[in-house]
Amino acid sequence: MPVARAIRDAMENSSMIRKMFEEGLELKKKHGADKVFDFSLGNPDLEPPAEFRETLLRLAAEERAGSHGYMPNAGYPHAREALARKASREHNVEIDGRHIVMSTGAAGAMNVILKAILNPDDEVIVCRPFFMEYRPYVANHGGILIEVPPAPRFDLNIDAIRDALTEKTAAVLINSPNNPTGRVYSEETIAALADIMLRHGKKTGRFPYLIADEPYRELVYDGAVTPPVLCAYPHSLVATSYSKNLSLAGERIGYIAAGPQNKDTLMDALVYATRVLGYVNAPALMQRCVAELTDIKANTAVYAARREAFKRTLDEAGLEYIEPEGAFYIFCKVPAESRGDDAAFVNELKKHLILGVPGSGFGAPGWVRFAYCVNEETIKASAPAFKAARGRFLG
Repeated sequence: MPVARAIRDAMENSSMIRKMFEEGLELKKKHGADKVFDFSLGNPDLEPPAEFRETLLRLAAEERAGSHGYMPNAGYPHAREALARKASREHNVEIDGRHIVMSTGAAGAMNVILKAILNPDDEVIVCRPFFMEYRPYVANHGGILIEVPPAPRFDLNIDAIRDALTEKTAAVLINSPNNPTGRVYSEETIAALADIMLRHGKKTGRFPYLIADEPYRELVYDGAVTPPVLCAYPHSLVATSYSKNLSLAGERIGYIAAGPQNKDTLMDALVYATRVLGYVNAPALMQRCVAELTDIKANTAVYAARREAFKRTLDEAGLEYIEPEGAFYIFCKVPAESRGDDAAFVNELKKHLILGVPGSGFGAPGWVRFAYCVNEETIKASAPAFKAARGRFLG
């Protein structure tokens, strides 16, 4: 039977991340899991913290009537209040539960936001490289993704964003710490972005939303801090989750936070979009859990050690990379001899049972993303394979 043309076309260009992950499964069947160095998928391998397990077991054992039924589409009031306090601390604002909508992960939050704000052919600006699912997310809701080049070392290109702003711009979308580069945008950069967006809004009468995709907010290194957004620009929305920082990716729990200036009309639209997109509400038990875990921090020490191990591995192989300031990805430049052909380099790596994702999928050809949310011993064991792949690629 036929499927929708848009879906058929999208499947033909579907996520390279998933394709590489599936290829990895086949290689593991053939060679054994311990022989394959799979750095393709950002799926945290750390177990959730003990506090989560204790909270989950206690709440699951409660015999409270209605605890597994529907609640308001925006989520439990007590959960929204708890996360409003967390967002207030992180973003230097004072908001309450009315400015929080619970979501099915950050992906659900992103789709709810875009559903609520986009008219057909509205534009969303994003700076390359970016999480490749942004393309279908924006297309899901009739929008057009406008991709602009990055500044040096993959910083936000404020000038390029300013030049791309038009009366059709509904939003500017940022992701910090960034997937795939691990770049953390500075407070000064966020302030500069807010300034051009405010100037554009005053000039055109349409103030674009600033959407901050922040599932890696707490995964930062060397004293880096993910700067606040809600206090920097009045028309900001944060989409975040507990998938990465507490390793709850499969539980699909996150939330949207809006700044204090945002009006009831926007919040009502977000709640309505949550309902009509079919999410209905975020998972009840997970809402109750995270409401009690707002002070639990991510264990960045393990990821920091893995980052150092991966840096040593790439250094020994003679490969260049951008040093990650956050998240758990390292963005590696393909050898100069490849003439920027990231697909060819990835194919060579596969011959040595190394799996990475071509940068082309993120809008950055000539680069490869490796996810180091894997055992440190796997990273260390991959060093000879990286050296061999580099040597073979040089011919």
